[in-house]
Amino acid sequence: MVLIYETENYIVESHEKPFVSRIDGGHIRIKVKDTSITDRTKLTQKQAIELMRLTIVVGDSLEKGMNKQNIPVVKINYEDLGNWAFKRNESPYLHIHVFGRSKDAKKQVFPEAVYLPDRSSGFYDDFEPLNDEDIKIIKYLIESSFQTDENSDASWGLS
Repeated sequence: MVLIYETENYIVESHEKPFVSRIDGGHIRIKVKDTSITDRTKLTQKQAIELMRLTIVVGDSLEKGMNKQNIPVVKINYEDLGNWAFKRNESPYLHIHVFGRSKDAKKQVFPEAVYLPDRSSGFYDDFEPLNDEDIKIIKYLIESSFQTDENSDASWGLS
């Protein structure tokens, strides 16, 4: 995983084995640092607000960034899963998948729902992660967004 951004409670990273290939819109994961938090019902109010703001900013930045890279992302999907941890007899931890949905997608065809078969199916084998330039642009957009009054800690009641 490639670190894109980090907050007090969360890590934003590019998924090296994406569920949505770069050319189909891309895949970013937001994961909680405290992996004892299994789902959003275990968050404090502050953590919940921080996560909501972060998903909004990351989704907006993914859409704008991929469009700058000439990948026509028209929609962002957010998925809070964790089911596959049970396949490994592990406890899940809170993480949000942020999927860009390109109108020109070939494998994860839009507007159909994202298809998520088991990794062993081979479905994802030729999927490409975000590249260095994508990550650089998205990181810049996230950082810039947090500099605005709209997304400041004070505006979100986090200061």
